[in-house]
Amino acid sequence: MNRLLIVAPSWLGDAVMALPAIADVRRAVPGARLEVAARPGVASLFRMIEGVDRVIVREAGARFTAPSSAGSRARAAAPAPPGGAGERAAAIAPSAEPDVDRGFDAALLLPNSFRSALDVARSRVRERWGYSADARAWLLTRAVPRPPADTHQVDSYQYLVRALGFANGDSTPAITVPPDTRAAAAQLLEEAGWTGAPIVALAPGAAFGGAKRWPPAFFADLIRKLTARGIAAVLVGSAADAGPARAVEAALGADRPPLLTVVGRTDVATLAGVLSHARALVANDSGAMHLGAAIGLPVAAVFGPTNERLTAPRSRAASVVLTNPVWCRPCMLRECPLDHQCMRGVPAEAVAVAVDRLMS
Repeated sequence: MNRLLIVAPSWLGDAVMALPAIADVRRAVPGARLEVAARPGVASLFRMIEGVDRVIVREAGARFTAPSSAGSRARAAAPAPPGGAGERAAAIAPSAEPDVDRGFDAALLLPNSFRSALDVARSRVRERWGYSADARAWLLTRAVPRPPADTHQVDSYQYLVRALGFANGDSTPAITVPPDTRAAAAQLLEEAGWTGAPIVALAPGAAFGGAKRWPPAFFADLIRKLTARGIAAVLVGSAADAGPARAVEAALGADRPPLLTVVGRTDVATLAGVLSHARALVANDSGAMHLGAAIGLPVAAVFGPTNERLTAPRSRAASVVLTNPVWCRPCMLRECPLDHQCMRGVPAEAVAVAVDRLMS
């Protein structure tokens, strides 16, 4: 095999949890060119991953290859940023026409969507591998039955590649933050007001819905407790997390303690850099939670409607999962139709105690 395309999951948490499976594939085909196709929101994650030769940034519906005939109708690629030992990334503009003839021998589809299989089939990649989910088995050349429903997401990705003949290795996602990324993140923190005090990062957002979010007032209470201990709190998240971050700031009131925020000012790589300067992370079940765990940061994760058996953080460092065992969880609902006791029943003091333990 000369060229292998891996279609990455669309969400940050899923993308992080897929890293052990991608590492399994890399070990099995060391001489192949391995390219990852990723959505813009997660593409910078894969630029930090050793063994990924190229990152293709693509929007939904863009094709992966074009059949070679008289010539390839290639679109101009944006200049690739440096990625350690050479250029590892390039942005390919989405188009209704095929993007570029890459000559992939096979494509591994980590998303379970029909659309991802259709896009690869339309691109005429001969070998198409993935789970037989979402009525797409007929679009795949190797369709693998889904694992048991109670399989952790990390293990689910590794189950897939093992079924395809790739031996499994370590099941802990691991990311090494490059020195230049750490330096850029430190500068960003200093611009936000960081003076060198110990940092605890707080990620109040969660993409799935409001039910996954620990209440803003509880985050505010935790910030006060951290400040009293001489710890600087920094709010982190994407632009989509601006609403939850503003709610936390509002809950602190007019006499709020010092608070740093870089919400909306980081891509995934820079967020990893920010987290690399922290002593611990407090997060909901979210992409930031998995990213922090993957770089080896101690994580205190508050789980409510989602099932920690399926998506708990895996890390080289210690992590704590906090829950309130009410009868209705895990309900997997986006919004709580009741009183949100699965989250409201986790007090700020319990999280503060967990953070103290993680930092020690």
